[in-house]
Amino acid sequence: MNNQPLPGPKRVRFVELNAKALRALADGDLPAADAEAGVALDEHFISDRARWIFGYRADQLVREPSAAPWITRAVVSEPDGVVVGDAGFHGPPDAAGMVEVGYTVVPGFRRRGYARAMLTALLQRAAAEPGVTTVRARIDSDNAASLATIAGFGFTRVGEQGNEGDGLTVIFEVPAAATTTGHPGRLGGA
Repeated sequence: MNNQPLPGPKRVRFVELNAKALRALADGDLPAADAEAGVALDEHFISDRARWIFGYRADQLVREPSAAPWITRAVVSEPDGVVVGDAGFHGPPDAAGMVEVGYTVVPGFRRRGYARAMLTALLQRAAAEPGVTTVRARIDSDNAASLATIAGFGFTRVGEQGNEGDGLTVIFEVPAAATTTGHPGRLGGA
């Protein structure tokens, strides 16, 4: 039997991706995005799907500059300083106080605890905001890794949506006040 200690929870910090960084990613210009963000982003950030998402978020900031503190950030592993993914909310709280989380782990860093660290940090942020009452997560029904990630965080299945082309997406929610955890992770600047 292996007597080596199990690794502890991952620690992450969030680095803002401003409108210029988001637009550079949408355009596939990784060097410009790196320079704007101040961290070395992974090639995953300019995949076709990521480019679409970052373009959407850049346009969102043009329409709604007040969304900046809420949306996508690069996620950096601590203490090594490597970008392991992106995470944030889909926007500020809606009129009912609901925010929706979103997170992606760079493929080379999956199954190492980073998604849990990202989700922990997002939930801590939501719980600290007086206007947030509910945190939502939408997960494709065939995404076993994300379904496993939210297990243990108190989410309850509240619905589903989908169509023939996109498949089934399961909707989960948890009261923001119920999301305080002892897992490490923090939102903020670089």
